[in-house]
Amino acid sequence: MARREKKTKAPKEPGRMKQMYQVFQMTRRYDNLATWFFLLAFLLPILIALALAFLLSAGNVLGFVLYIVSGVMAGLLAFLIVLGRRAERAAYSQIAGQPGAVGAVLKSSLRRGWTASEMPIAVSPKTQDAVYRAVGKGGVALIGEGPRSRTQRMLEDERRKLVRFLPNVPVHFIYVGPDAESVALHKLAPTLGRLKKVLRKPEILAISNRLTSLDKNGLPIPKGIDPMKARAQRSQRA
Repeated sequence: MARREKKTKAPKEPGRMKQMYQVFQMTRRYDNLATWFFLLAFLLPILIALALAFLLSAGNVLGFVLYIVSGVMAGLLAFLIVLGRRAERAAYSQIAGQPGAVGAVLKSSLRRGWTASEMPIAVSPKTQDAVYRAVGKGGVALIGEGPRSRTQRMLEDERRKLVRFLPNVPVHFIYVGPDAESVALHKLAPTLGRLKKVLRKPEILAISNRLTSLDKNGLPIPKGIDPMKARAQRSQRA
């Protein structure tokens, strides 16, 4: 009789509750204040619900219970929201200062209205400092990864290239590094989101396509209608 080969079972993935517990433990390990934020997020809605229950449903048992249940549900929701944000912050604190950290943020946390690649558009072979580019409602953002004293010139070089082909599109500099005035890694996405809106979705797509064409070919971007000028002409006709 032929021997039956025993099939090796793939390791079972942890359940959702276990995953949440692991995230909770990881966040507490790297964020000393996380526990207090979690307690506040969970207990505050419950305390508010209790106060409303005593004020509005003191003689109504069903109403009192509904307030308490609503408070607990709201507390759980607030806890999950805070857990997600603090966990993200703790995760980014582990990779802060490492090459490619900005790319990881652009890949996973970029907010709606912005598009970017996790790959840098320029890298210093000596220092591993890098420049990333994001296109969105605020225009074009050039993000320097490394000390400002070293990345500022790299950003200026990239801006000169952009101005040649997109002269009417605003270009912003953002520095992510060890300097005091630099943007913290976990604040990069919110910083992009706070830039003043100057572009609409079709214009963002047109600019992104032009820059992608330049990156792939290494050649001047094909001539065409400047999206900023096109919008100005439409507004003058209106």
